[in-house]
Amino acid sequence: MRKTVVFVVAAVIGATTLAGPASAQQSTGPAPAPAKGSVQLNVNTAINQTLVDKYVRDAPNVALAKCDGASPAFSSPALTFSNYTPGPFMGTDANISADAVLKPGTAAGTYPLTVTCGGQTYRTQFTVPAPQVSKVPAGAAKAGDGSMAG
Repeated sequence: MRKTVVFVVAAVIGATTLAGPASAQQSTGPAPAPAKGSVQLNVNTAINQTLVDKYVRDAPNVALAKCDGASPAFSSPALTFSNYTPGPFMGTDANISADAVLKPGTAAGTYPLTVTCGGQTYRTQFTVPAPQVSKVPAGAAKAGDGSMAG
């Protein structure tokens, strides 16, 4: 009797386990079509994998897009764009780029970035970090001025 109960319990557990993943894999509709375009700010490098969609202060920044159609145009309330250049580009699937410069007075935060071409608009968001403090406080020791000598 004991072997029969163990077998029945194992059969029920096995049937439940097999039925679970099968129902989870069923699709309720057609797969969405892949996006034909994209937009991003900057490209990751082998050394720095945190550059995409982040503005880098005191360094060149580049808006990149995969965008089919005439007259591609980048837009953002925080950036100005110049030097539009056709691709391809190493490190990203893009066919157009432009230099991106932060508008004066732009505060740290998250901002939209769009590209429009061929009647289509693609969007992303990027972050602008707070500026680094670059002024040395008055009276602070400075390297090379002798204030550290004892």
